[in-house]
Amino acid sequence: MEPVIMKKVQDALDHFANKEVYIHMETTNGAYASHHNESFFSAGAYIRNAQINYEHGKITGNGPYRVGLKLAIGWVYAEGITHFELDDKNRLLMAGHDFDGKLAVALQISETPFN
Repeated sequence: MEPVIMKKVQDALDHFANKEVYIHMETTNGAYASHHNESFFSAGAYIRNAQINYEHGKITGNGPYRVGLKLAIGWVYAEGITHFELDDKNRLLMAGHDFDGKLAVALQISETPFN
């Protein structure tokens, strides 16, 4: 993955607009390590292979970035995006890493289901 280049991410978001696509999205603030500190409240969200069709996508901010996907009746968005990649399967993979380099958020878009 490389640091976000807004034009490249926006071009990729435009490519997937108005198509049936699959998304993978997750957030974590250390849910897998909460056993190290019982007073730490951990939370996260996870969705995989949700099929959507978004009208338009937009990346905003100065970094970390916010990526929103406008649906017919609502929005999907991820905040804290720092890196992206267009992989060899033509999937847009976006992630937000914290100051220690750990994953905090991921939003991925594909025309085929994720394995």
